[in-house]
Amino acid sequence: MIAQERAILKIIVAITGASGSIYAQRLLDRLTDDRHEIHVVLSNYARQVIAEELPDGLRLPPSARQYGLRTMNAPFASGSNPFDAMVVIPCSMGTLGRIAQGLSNDLLLRSADVMLKEQKRLLLVPRETPLNLIHIRNFETLLLAGATILPANPSFYSRPATIDELVDTVVSRVLNQLEIDTDWAPRWLEEQE
Repeated sequence: MIAQERAILKIIVAITGASGSIYAQRLLDRLTDDRHEIHVVLSNYARQVIAEELPDGLRLPPSARQYGLRTMNAPFASGSNPFDAMVVIPCSMGTLGRIAQGLSNDLLLRSADVMLKEQKRLLLVPRETPLNLIHIRNFETLLLAGATILPANPSFYSRPATIDELVDTVVSRVLNQLEIDTDWAPRWLEEQE
């Protein structure tokens, strides 16, 4: 069992234009309205990728709030109201680079900057490959600043039979980092009951 959860965990889910919208969808599917306050921000290109990759569109939990990229009228845009965690999933290398450089010219970037300066959880889930030296240096900068880099590398030891099961091997790792219970996800060499 993961560490005890807070009554309500305030989470920002940011979605960029990197391929892998299904990771964001499966994360949103696993967050519950009774335990999580969910706020969603999409980058400029996220909508195009979602339209290509998710035929039914993005499904938000009923109580989730979505914000425009150009607004700064979101509670998490200020360090005076820091949230518990932010997950950028999938995270494009362009977004990752802008976060590493401290750019804050839209709500997604500003929110990531606030999470770092307030020493809150910032999880970046890049999916792109191969990596170049600039990407690796941006990873290093963000790790030193306190972010967690969690590449979307699925595992196979649980023998996933569907795309959703494969994606869930990554999503369960994201939830573990947020200290959210993942009893539904198989663990390596866990005894079966």
